[in-house]
Amino acid sequence: MKKYINKFCFAILALFLVTVGCKKEAHGPKSDDYFLNYDIPEVPVTADYEVGAFYYTWGTFNPGITEVPTIGQYKAPAGVLDAGIMAKQIDMASQGGVDYFLFQARSWNKENGGFKEDSAIVHHFIETNTEGKLRFALNFKFNPGAYGINTNTPLENDETKVTQFFDDLDRWATVFSDANYEKVDGKILLYMTNSNQLFSTDNKALFKKIRQRMSDKGFDLYIVGYQERWSPPARYLFRFEGCVDAVYEQSYSSQPNNWDRQYLLPQLMDQNWKYSKKYFADNANIDFIPNITPAYNWLISQPNTTNPEYPRTDNGALYKTLSNVAKMNASEKTRLILIDSWNNWAEDMQLEPAESYGNQYLDITKQEFKK
Repeated sequence: MKKYINKFCFAILALFLVTVGCKKEAHGPKSDDYFLNYDIPEVPVTADYEVGAFYYTWGTFNPGITEVPTIGQYKAPAGVLDAGIMAKQIDMASQGGVDYFLFQARSWNKENGGFKEDSAIVHHFIETNTEGKLRFALNFKFNPGAYGINTNTPLENDETKVTQFFDDLDRWATVFSDANYEKVDGKILLYMTNSNQLFSTDNKALFKKIRQRMSDKGFDLYIVGYQERWSPPARYLFRFEGCVDAVYEQSYSSQPNNWDRQYLLPQLMDQNWKYSKKYFADNANIDFIPNITPAYNWLISQPNTTNPEYPRTDNGALYKTLSNVAKMNASEKTRLILIDSWNNWAEDMQLEPAESYGNQYLDITKQEFKK
């Protein structure tokens, strides 16, 4: 009898262990539970977004560039200035959902050759855009290396450099009064790339002087700071808090140089931006501006690379998805969106129409960001 009882108990124990094991397997972690395992929804456009596109300058087309602009290859800035290129670009951009070109603005004192190129392009745009089809804004591309400053030698260590810095801004402020300059709530929109490296002993005091100097000229500024991609928002907060009105980050969708970022790019961008947007808002009352890229081709500059590609072989599907990620994370107040770029052909990042894909990316831009 004892023998049968032992067998019965063993059977019950075995059944219990199997049941527990099955329950653990049934309730254990699954791929479906992964926090990045979700689809990006289509975000309806209830009101237009304000779309800006970076405008690039270069010498000649890289021999590795396979795409051909519908307006033909051109040199920038030289070819743009003398071949009617800008007028065609203004027409295409204005019809394709772009509200303004964002032109780089380099230092007159420290990068005079670059300043002359940038100034020529900006003034050519103004002279060409007589019908006001498109607006424009400046991206003051501050170069800490050209100024010779770093964490140990801030700007204020050399009064001459401080004077030159303000002189640079004064020279560019001459275009702020143009009727087609982009504004946010009536304020002059000024981007400042590399502002995370504007090494100062007191950034708040420095930006206060910038604002006061421009206010004395009759211009209230809406200043947009810059942060490197994939970097935590807390890293440069001390350079932004009390200084800028908004922050944009270097494009996450350009140069996706590892495979996890490529496979999960929309979700990773969405999670990063959600965190950054909330952090900037909660800690410094700073707006956030999403920045997306239509495509990216490593092979133009690195023919032997094995980095993942962001090609144009998906009929614009990824760009549509990233547009929705941008809408999900845009500021409810300003609704500003950045696209990098209008014409960076050297990395295949351009919105500008090409013979192979026509107006496809402009059409997507208009569909995704305009009511």
